[in-house]
Amino acid sequence: MILSALSQADRYAALHPLFPRVFDYIRNTDLMALAPGRYPIVGDDLFAIVESVPARTRAEAKLECHRKYIDIQLVLEGTDEMGWKALADCRNPVSDYKTDIQFFHDVPATWIAVPPGAFCIFFPEDAHAPLVGAGNIRKVIFKIAVV
Repeated sequence: MILSALSQADRYAALHPLFPRVFDYIRNTDLMALAPGRYPIVGDDLFAIVESVPARTRAEAKLECHRKYIDIQLVLEGTDEMGWKALADCRNPVSDYKTDIQFFHDVPATWIAVPPGAFCIFFPEDAHAPLVGAGNIRKVIFKIAVV
């Protein structure tokens, strides 16, 4: 898991061949003008999901993980207090993987307050519980196919 600010995005571009496309999309798109929904960038290998939803409580949030995709979750409005736990330490799955998501009853090991303009990168080994906070959270989740 990586937490950083957009001003530092170039540091992470070399971590995956599609990360530069993500950061170019962020620099060249008016993200606040996008309606909630899914936006293809490179077919199913890279797409963006815009969300604008009421925040939930820590108790309501479930840890989740993905096998096929890396998430870059960029907060646009509100503060998203994201939970994190190493997937290897998760012991209580809610169910098996469905499509590309698995949920857990486990409690996050830590919580990270992610303000507007900051992002988290979650790799397949990172279980995460997003959309926790107060008020409304607007964010873009970039889904990047694992190479």
